[in-house]
Parts: sequence; structure tokens; C-alpha cells
Amino acid sequence: MCERLARICAFFGVPMERAQEAQMTHRREILTIGHSTLSYEQFLHLLRRAGVTAVADVRSAPYSRHFPHFNRDALREELRQDNIDYRFVGEKLGGRPADKTFFCEGVADYERMAMAPAFEQGLELVIEGAKKHRIAIMCSEHDPLDCHRCLLVSRALAERGILTKHILSNGSIVGHSEIVERLLRLEGQLGDDLFLSQDERLAAAYRKRARKVAYAERSSDLADRVAAE
Repeated sequence: MCERLARICAFFGVPMERAQEAQMTHRREILTIGHSTLSYEQFLHLLRRAGVTAVADVRSAPYSRHFPHFNRDALREELRQDNIDYRFVGEKLGGRPADKTFFCEGVADYERMAMAPAFEQGLELVIEGAKKHRIAIMCSEHDPLDCHRCLLVSRALAERGILTKHILSNGSIVGHSEIVERLLRLEGQLGDDLFLSQDERLAAAYRKRARKVAYAERSSDLADRVAAE
């Protein structure tokens, strides 16, 4: 296989290292899941059914008042006992930024956040981890389109050529392309547009959806900021 790849690279003048990286990217697959109101047993069943061996927690605040089995320490211990690795990466890939420059009119701006060095570092951690594990990126929302794990993290992974799929609470696994098609339909961007390219329509759909579901500052926070200015 390596000799065949070397011959192809030599023929087309492509560096061997780039071709090998492309092969790895093609094979790599990253899943996402939202714990929602699931019991731990239901959550575990979904992970095992999908063959998940590691969970990357992208919640900014890894706690649940109503479902304490999803608190970081409790979840990490439960998963450890079930031979599933757990890593918290919410400080880099969370959807609730601490830096106020990542807000636009009081709402978290995913496009700005995606350009941050810390976000890039978090993505690289997940991508590297996917070489050793079958990873599920976890947040809390049931529907991927209501969550930054899809609108921010999965979008960034897809733009890097990483195959991303979403585990739903009914046990089905849908590709990110299917979610994107639903996003375009929901935001009125499905179909041709005389003035916008497909990429522009997709970016507009992501932006509109994020404005609806992204973390928003409280009115008191905004008042404080205005007073400070």
C-alpha cells in the first residue's frame, strides 16, 4: 500500500507526507452527542451502540442541576468504570466565552470564537485524540442544531475535512451533511440564489441559527457594559 501511494505521489508530484495526512483525515470520524434528559444507562447504551471509546466534553460549565450524573466528576468516574475515556475540553471548545470580545450584540459570536487560538488548540486535541479513539463530542442539548457542538465545533471540523456524525437520542446516527441540509431548510437558504454562492448561503444559515440558540448575556450584564462604556 505504501509503495503504491509512493508511486501515485511521484506521478502527480504530491509530497508523500501530504498524501498520508489526507488518508488519515479521510479515515478519521468524529461523533457528537447531547446528554439531554437521558439517564446514565441510556447515555451509555448510545455510546456503546456507536462504538465510542472516549468522550470529549465541550460544555463550558460541565454540570447539570437536574441530572447530576452528568456532572464532570460523576460522569468521568462512571465512564471510567465502563472503560470509556473522558476529557474535558470546554475551556477551549465551550460555547459560553469568558472573553467579552467574542460577543456580538450580547450573543456569543461563533464565527469570532472559531478564529481564536484556544479554539484551534482544542480542535487539534480532538483531532489527535480521534487517531487513537472513537470520540464523541458531548454537550447537553438534544438537537444538534440547538447546540454549539454542531454550529461551531462540527462546522470547524467539517471545514478541515473531518467526517462528523451526530448520535441522536433515538439511537440513529446522522451525518453532518444531513444536519446541514436541515439547517439550510430551516433558515430559508435551501435552493439556488442569484446573488449568493452555496458557501455564502451556508454561512448565512449558520449565522442566523447561531443568533437564535447561542449563549446570550443577561440584560443586567449588558446594562453593566453600557454603563462602563
